[in-house]
Amino acid sequence: MLSLIDRQLVRGYFKAYFIVLVSLLSLYIVVDLFTNLDDFTGKNKSFDRVLRDISFYYGFKVTHIFDLLSEYIVLLAAVFTMAWMQRNNELLPLLSAGISTRRVVMPVLISAAFMLGLNVVNQEIFIPLLASRLMNDKDDVAGEKEIAVRGAYEPNGVHIEGERARRNELMILDFRCTIPENLTGNLIHLTAKQAVFFPDANGGRGGKWELTGTRPAEVEGLEKGNGVLEQVDTGRFNLAVRETDFDQLTRNPNWFRLASTLRIFQEMQKPEANRLTQVAVMFHFRITRPGLGLILVVLGLGVILRDQNRNVILSAGSCLALCGIFFAISYCCKMLGDSDILTPALAAWLPLIGFGPLALVMFDAVHT
Repeated sequence: MLSLIDRQLVRGYFKAYFIVLVSLLSLYIVVDLFTNLDDFTGKNKSFDRVLRDISFYYGFKVTHIFDLLSEYIVLLAAVFTMAWMQRNNELLPLLSAGISTRRVVMPVLISAAFMLGLNVVNQEIFIPLLASRLMNDKDDVAGEKEIAVRGAYEPNGVHIEGERARRNELMILDFRCTIPENLTGNLIHLTAKQAVFFPDANGGRGGKWELTGTRPAEVEGLEKGNGVLEQVDTGRFNLAVRETDFDQLTRNPNWFRLASTLRIFQEMQKPEANRLTQVAVMFHFRITRPGLGLILVVLGLGVILRDQNRNVILSAGSCLALCGIFFAISYCCKMLGDSDILTPALAAWLPLIGFGPLALVMFDAVHT
């Protein structure tokens, strides 16, 4: 059961979290906006169109910005909560009453763990849901600009490629596909002026491509009910796919940064995934990220509370310096993993193994 001081600390933490969240998000958006303002105002856009594009772009982008800053926000909120408590001399009466410092900060640690869990929800649900919006450039917020298309294979051997794509219409122009003989009875090459993707109505992976303006306009000897290619009319076909959806054909090399951990894991199971070192590194870092965030908070509180007679500003500065070292080492490990110098698992778990014991030692050394 929460005591009065526990409820006060929880309220103080969430108040500090909200202030830091709004401050950092606003600072990031303002700096990014004024740095890239020309991208929004180009192409002779009207003032209303510019404002609408900016609102839509950052309205969706805020989920990604929050993902980038989440650990910093959680740490700063915890540090400010305890620093404010020290500044008001609220900790000394509790220590005099026989309550240990580690017990006092427990509500802050639990609140921090809760907010780290909120970041996991954002990372696994909201960002993948908005991935198509987040990939739009600043000068093409509505996704009207044509983008490049990559070739891909279905698990059944169907090869699909194209020339250009329109993200807002889920359309590929100059669509081409090759269907093996074992699926339809004949080796089929189809070229379509355009193909529009319709996702699975049940919300699963895959769906169908609706091809129009095809060459050839008809396919002789096409087996009915083959489950892959269906002729609707002259020059019109439906191509059923399990994995080669619009996102897979148009995704950029860093697509996995906006994908869910489950999607990354599924990608790693494919036979060609042995070349995707960066994907494997990202997967392992996703697994260790909540633990790294909690360790970061424990490190920060250990620095703040280790010497309660030290100036609060000096303690906060030492905390930020230590956290800078933490992020620098984590980033170096990630780069070494991406470069295949370290194995993906070792690159992700090395910061946890190195800083975990240090965080426990520093927290245990807090004066009680």
